[in-house]
This record gives sequence, structure tokens and C-alpha cells, in this order.
Amino acid sequence: MQTKTYPLDQINGFGKLLKNYLAGDQALKPLYGNAPNITSFQAQIDSKKSVNRTLLVEVLQDQYQGFDDAPQIASLAEPNTFTVTTGHQLNLFTGPLYVIFKIVSTINLARQLKKAYPAYHFVPVYWMASEDHDWDEINHFHLFGKKIQWDTDQKGPVGRFDIAGLSSIWAELPSDIPVFKECYAGAKNLSAAVRSYMHTLFGQEGLVCLDADDARLKRSFIPVMQADLLENKHLACVNASNDILTNLGYSPQIYAREINFFYMLDGVRERIEKQGDVYKVLNQAIRFSEEELKAEIVAHPERFSPNVAIRPIYQETILPNLAYLGGAAEVAYWFQLKGIFDLHQVPFPILLPRNFGVMIPPLEAAKLEKLELSIPDIFQDERVLRQQFVDKNTKHALDLGNEQERLSTLMSKIAQKAQAIDETLEASVLAEETRWQKGLERLTKKMRKAEERNQAVGLGQIQAIKQKLFPDGNWQERHTNFLEFLLNYPTLLADLLAELDPLTFELFVMYLPEKDA
Repeated sequence: MQTKTYPLDQINGFGKLLKNYLAGDQALKPLYGNAPNITSFQAQIDSKKSVNRTLLVEVLQDQYQGFDDAPQIASLAEPNTFTVTTGHQLNLFTGPLYVIFKIVSTINLARQLKKAYPAYHFVPVYWMASEDHDWDEINHFHLFGKKIQWDTDQKGPVGRFDIAGLSSIWAELPSDIPVFKECYAGAKNLSAAVRSYMHTLFGQEGLVCLDADDARLKRSFIPVMQADLLENKHLACVNASNDILTNLGYSPQIYAREINFFYMLDGVRERIEKQGDVYKVLNQAIRFSEEELKAEIVAHPERFSPNVAIRPIYQETILPNLAYLGGAAEVAYWFQLKGIFDLHQVPFPILLPRNFGVMIPPLEAAKLEKLELSIPDIFQDERVLRQQFVDKNTKHALDLGNEQERLSTLMSKIAQKAQAIDETLEASVLAEETRWQKGLERLTKKMRKAEERNQAVGLGQIQAIKQKLFPDGNWQERHTNFLEFLLNYPTLLADLLAELDPLTFELFVMYLPEKDA
């Protein structure tokens, strides 16, 4: 597999916030900690306060019971071992391709850190979003142009979902795919299934999967729960960061609330809201007085689930973590949370964008070469790309701008002559000019459409390329499941581990070889 990279500035679709952050814009400095480069990690190591490593190892060992080849979890008990983390929802069959890019980026960062800082050990962690309840976002995946969906009426945190009914989708797959069939068949719930397939795919690379839906871990988080639920301390922190972002011309990604926790039971994950003197769990008959809520937090911390504004500090409270790798939107919303970390004196992790990539099959690569289209070209809007292609390849003049300009000059002279005879004639001349100019505009469109018909073969190939690399108008990595490539290229994961570089902040373009190569 051949790989080329392209600066993000050349690729349409990346926001200015990410690009300015990576360029070192000092105006953003109050919103993050150490800079995203390899030399910053020593300072991050020095600043990382101790966490309850014994508890973390205990929980992970419990979660990996039954794995004969479990990762080296025990090393996390050592003070010179640190983690680098990415997180994502519990997608079916891994979900879109970029989830794989996230995991690979994190594994490769751990590898690079070991080379740069050999006195320490670094463990790549996948934070499983097991408490998420947005089932509609993850109940499907796209494979070979087909949407494969699992319908269930289960509610609440998705990690606890019983997956017995998942067998209904196997008939829709192109093959048995043993890796996944075994992982799903042997799991008691969705969280266990995702841990199993991630371990099968990446366990040999040292990846550790953590499900933080655990009463023991939540107990260590009680002080932050109390600060949010009882004192509403975090809304002001986020709003202060939002003000900085807004003043710099950026739009906040998320909005905090006075209370940033859900109440969670099997089948239930609903927001908590204070109404008068009563704390209510929305859409449920559950109510607490302040004293009752205080007691519930202490007795059952596992029933309190952080929202997007609080989840990051939960992660950093229980992990000896140095860096978080996420997509552009994730990096953006972490900028809103620095004040919460400062309030609780928890070190803010180094923020790194995960690797962005596109896989170019041989047929599409050949078409791009034939049409003389570059990678930045294909990331443009299709309408713009089609227009540029037609303009580049036509042998005719399709723009009547010069003619329109000459018409305007001519009509101005005619207007002067008409006005000299009768001032009221000027309006008639201007009306005629408007009519004729619109006629030229219509003629221009007809000429362009005629030329598009002349170039129909090339434009059809452009449309096919866009549909392959941007299916249904989405970026390939955000839409297509990685099995579409793995089934044809069994060495795909090894190739990605060899090609992607988490400290190269560019678009990775990976040209797939011919199948028999």
C-alpha cells in the first residue's frame, strides 16, 4: 500500500480552529495545556498527578476475565507506566472506518513515545462509551453500499444491551466473518462484545479497552459529582471558555448545563434537573430532595453518568493519561473544558487529532490519473469540481462575460442618446439591457450544459469517484465500514499500523494495491 500525505490547508472540510491550534496560535493557549508535539510529553509526565492505579488494575483485570491472552494490564500499577487514550461509541462491527484510524493512531502514539522516552511505558487505551444512550447513532453500519441495521427496543446505556437479537443481521453480511461471529456469540452484552472484537483485532498491539461503567471507578469520582450536582460549579467554567472561543470567532461545539449528569439504571439514562427544591429525573417518576441526592451519590455513584462536558475529566481522574486523540469536533469541544480541569486541579491532557485518511482503490486511482485530478480536487464540492473539469477540458469559450460587459457599455451609450431626446426613455433602455443580459445568462447556461453533454464520459467518471470516496455525500472514513477493505485486503490492519503517524497532522491518502498484488 502506497501512502501520500497532504497538508490540511489543502483539503476542503477542515475547520480553522483545528488548523490554528496545530499551527500554535497563541490566542488559543488559555484553552489547553501542553502543545501537541513529542517534546511536550516530558512536561506532561511530570505534571500528571497520581491516580488510583491499584483500583484501575483491579477493574481491568475483572473486565478481562476469561481472556487467555489479556494485555499487560498489571503494568499500569507501575508509576512509570502511562496511558494515551481515544474513545468512541460501541459501534456494530467497528462502525465507520475512522474508528479504526482512531485506534491505530493511539497504538502508534504509544509506540513513538516508547522510542522517545524509553524509561517509561505507554499503554494505548480505548475508552468505551458504554454509558451512551444514543442508539440510533450506532445501530447500523454501511458495507458494500448497503446499510445493515440492528433494530431493538432496548433503552438506556447501550453497553448493557443484550445482544441475543443481533443474530438477525448475520444473513445480510457477505460472509460469516469469524472474528466478529465468535466475539458477539460469546458476549453477555454489547460492551463485552466490543471489548472482545477490539481485543481480537488489536490486543496483540497492546490495546486495553476500558468500560468505565463501574461502581468502583464511579466512587472515586464522587467529589466531581457533588461539585456538579449539588453546587453547579461547572457551567461557569465552560461558559468562560465559550466566551474566549466566541470572541476569537469560533462556535462552541457543546453546551454545558447547571447539572451535567444523567441518572442511570438498566433501561434508563435520563437527565437530572433541579426544579425548585427537588431534583427530578426527566421522563421518570424518580425524585430526590437535596439530602436524598447527597445520600444517593454516596450509596450508588454508579447510577450517575456524566454527559459530554464531564466525561473527559472522569477519564483523566481514573487513568494515568497523557494524551487524548480524537476527531476535529472532539478536539474542539475539549477546548471548552480546560476550566473544569483547573477547578479540580487535574492535569489537562495533550490533545491530538487522530489520523484522517482516505482509501483509494485501484480503479479510482486509475480514473483520477486519467482525469488529471488531484486529491485536493476531489475534496471540493462536486458542483465546483464538475465546473472546473469542464472549463479545463473544453475547446470552446463558455463564458460570455466579455460580451455582457460590451453590451453594458453599448447600452450605456444608447441610454445617453435616448435621454438626450427624452429623459423618460432611459428607463426603457435599462429595461432592455436587463432583458438582454438575462438572455445572455440563459445562453451561457445552455452552452455549459451542451458542453457538459460533450464531456459526459469524464463527468460520469467524476460522479463515480465521488460516490466511491464520498458515499451519499459523506467522507469515506465517516461512512464506510472497514470490513469493505479488510475482506479484500487481509493485511489492512498491519498496513495501517505501518503507514499512519499520529504526529503527522495531514490527510493520509492510501492507495490500495491490486487484489492479486
